[in-house]
Amino acid sequence: MSNKHKDSKGPNLPWVEKYRPAKLDDLISHEDIISTINKFIKEDQLPHLLFYGPPGTGKTSTILACAKQLYTPSQINSMVLELNASDDRGIGIVRGQILSFASTRTIFNAGFKLIILDEADAMTSDAQNALRRIIEKFTDNVRFCIICNYLSKIIPALQSRCTRFRFAPLTPEQILPRLEYVIEQENVNVTQDGKKALLTLALGDMRKALNILQSTSMAYKEVNEDNVYTCVGHPLKNDIANIVKWLLNEDFSSAYKKIQDLKTAKGLALQDILTEIHLYIHRIELPSAALVGLIIKMADIENRLASGTNENIQLSSLLSAFIFARDLVPVDDS
Repeated sequence: MSNKHKDSKGPNLPWVEKYRPAKLDDLISHEDIISTINKFIKEDQLPHLLFYGPPGTGKTSTILACAKQLYTPSQINSMVLELNASDDRGIGIVRGQILSFASTRTIFNAGFKLIILDEADAMTSDAQNALRRIIEKFTDNVRFCIICNYLSKIIPALQSRCTRFRFAPLTPEQILPRLEYVIEQENVNVTQDGKKALLTLALGDMRKALNILQSTSMAYKEVNEDNVYTCVGHPLKNDIANIVKWLLNEDFSSAYKKIQDLKTAKGLALQDILTEIHLYIHRIELPSAALVGLIIKMADIENRLASGTNENIQLSSLLSAFIFARDLVPVDDS
């Protein structure tokens, strides 16, 4: 992406939009999918498409880049209909707006139109059923691209009418070059451990990585590991080490007070603490019986937290689980 292109998008845009790829060749991942779609476009054989996979993996960016490759900027308004989950896409819209767009031909533009249904897993099955006939009837005039996070929420009749592509979470090796490009363009002061923290928290989501980078760079002069974790309210590694130390060594009331004080001071959620403790205890040498018991109880606590129970009660439950586990650890009398 050239600087000219970057500046033309306006200085106040969030970085996820400012650096959204404009061409298929700019996309950083899923080379096999991109090359297949490129071939479809070159040979003018584009089928109906179904993109699915977790958020921030390039599904919408891919189809928007396709649209820019297929049509000139002046054609896009008349040739592309994009409907998102925030738009009404009930059965009325399918039979009205989508049907009228699909059934009319543009006089001056040859070729097919493109209908993009983003976040299609939010559509009712009635609306999806109404689409089936439209997709078949107007294939010579229009191509559909259906985008969703969960394939199971799309009715089988629609799935069979489309060519499916799964967008897997991005690997750190795929995210890093793009992250470094944005860091360089925006002149952000980022340390190595800061980059590592961004990749860890992103979990394969490019959008999340850029959003955390932007918010941390605005809040702090330097984007380092501690600042990244603090910015998103995620527990720091040394905080988790302290919590585990208290859980394994302190008595109930003092451990409870120390963890509560830390949670309040740093604004931490018990859910995040639990996830990090789970990763941490695997690295501690505990007897199998103690580890198994802990993990079962932590799974129960996480389940109860997800149901919306009181955090203080669940913190007490976590402490009791560790106190029970301590009794299973053999004491070295030597």
